[in-house]
Amino acid sequence: MPLDPQVAALLEKMNAVGAAPIGSIPMEQARAGAVGLISWQGLAPEVAQVQEMTIPGPMSDLPVRVYTPVASSADGATIVYFHGGGWFRGTLEVYDTPCRYLANATGCTVVSVDYRLAPENKFPAPLEDAWAVTCATAERLAAVSPQQPLIVAGDSSGGNLAAAVARRARDAGGPEIAAQFLIYPVTNYAFDTPSYAEFAEGYSLTRASMETCWGYYLSDPAEGASPDASPLRAADFTGLPPAVILTCEYDPLRDDGEQYAAKLQAAGVPVHHMRLPGLIHGALQMTGIVEASKSIFEEAGVGLREVLDGK
Repeated sequence: MPLDPQVAALLEKMNAVGAAPIGSIPMEQARAGAVGLISWQGLAPEVAQVQEMTIPGPMSDLPVRVYTPVASSADGATIVYFHGGGWFRGTLEVYDTPCRYLANATGCTVVSVDYRLAPENKFPAPLEDAWAVTCATAERLAAVSPQQPLIVAGDSSGGNLAAAVARRARDAGGPEIAAQFLIYPVTNYAFDTPSYAEFAEGYSLTRASMETCWGYYLSDPAEGASPDASPLRAADFTGLPPAVILTCEYDPLRDDGEQYAAKLQAAGVPVHHMRLPGLIHGALQMTGIVEASKSIFEEAGVGLREVLDGK
């Protein structure tokens, strides 16, 4: 379908003010610009409780923010959420409103993770932090609520981390991951898909921006061959957790997510996939200016209930 009219208006406004994509401006300027996404999010929804905590990480304690939904789902699942931002930007504050929406839409407790950022902490440091928080959360759940499902989730580069954690948990024999929830995830160190070609420029996230993000993340391009960096390159997809994968129609990363969904389905893994029509990368942050972006959270609730119920 055509671009959502509100997305088209946003892109027109960005072009009018000369908004510079990642890679064309200094890294610290790009980081600072992420704070501006908060103005796109609208009013933050109320949740039952928000708690600030720390969890021991490989190098230091990692801040996390825990959201309790207004109404918990029957299974009381917990989502460990890894934010996007190309592995080099993104904060708990920038993701506060999206995590509130996610908690209420799914009825799940959401643990938002402030992992170490590249390029100061290159691959696999962010993944090691993601793994540490996942394991610690699983241990806590085993002690207080052993039947409570654990879900790993994230958007963009955070979806990359979630997929890598899900595979590591399978290969390590635990912790048990009930589902992986991935929003327009990065799944492969490659830039040769049809969506990369079609949406290389003009849709906020550019191909050149993703090349820059990968450059910040990896110390050596050869690391991109590792399934820890490129989940799509795993040798075996059997036995991975059921997946909810959301992609956006006008996103250079669209095919990353859809190819990963296809690999899982071919291996017999249950997958709930939805291509969100008319939307672009970063729609998660646009709840205050693009009404259709709220469908991300609606679909999250539908998809997670479907895979957790085994339907």
